[in-house]
Amino acid sequence: MPEDNDLWLAGVDGCKAGWAAVIRNLADPASIRLEIVPDFESLVNFSPSLGIIAVDMPIGLPDFISPGGRGPEKAARMHLGDRQSSVFAVPSRAAVYETDYSDACSSAFRTSEPPRKVSKQCFFLFPKIREIDALMTLDLEKRVYEVHPELAFWRLNGEREMSLPKKVKSRANPEGLDQRRDLLVRNGLPKEFLDQPPPKGCGRDDLLDAAANSLIAERIHLGLAAPFPEFPRRDDRGLRMAIWA
Repeated sequence: MPEDNDLWLAGVDGCKAGWAAVIRNLADPASIRLEIVPDFESLVNFSPSLGIIAVDMPIGLPDFISPGGRGPEKAARMHLGDRQSSVFAVPSRAAVYETDYSDACSSAFRTSEPPRKVSKQCFFLFPKIREIDALMTLDLEKRVYEVHPELAFWRLNGEREMSLPKKVKSRANPEGLDQRRDLLVRNGLPKEFLDQPPPKGCGRDDLLDAAANSLIAERIHLGLAAPFPEFPRRDDRGLRMAIWA
């Protein structure tokens, strides 16, 4: 692991333009910046090298989904109260690799107990899940960690769920976004950075989520983050299945 004065880390969220990454050097608060990259491999190979990449996307896909699910989703939802609907159930790897929604539902139904189909919200994430899954190795998971913004906000908010939703009827909720922005400022991120107009293809919620994820990346580096569940299982390729916060 690099020394602090050389450590760059990133909090990452998927966006319409690709991936929104809030990149920081722990030794230099002024180094914070937003990068929009078209593919996840660009972050893996980013210069300067990113010591920790905390990304809001499932990592580790079982071949079969048991009654408890993959594990991380159930463990995260327990802490999120009214915000738990933001954590989507992830199906089997075979289902994730289907490109047609009905085929994905059929595949998920065959590879789960009890049999379950796929939510449309989760299906729309499949291309990005596949993108990471194609890159992930046991060596890379030393740098790349699965996170979730609402669990990040819960952690940063003294382990209390956020009282306002981020979206209402699939539209951004300005009051909920302001609440999260203010929390990030209290946790040391500059307000002017968080209030910047995001570039095309990146929403304000993407920027704030990536910023929250960057604070979890810092917690991971400092040894303060914990996996959910506490004792993660591994998928059939040996990849860890855990959301960190």
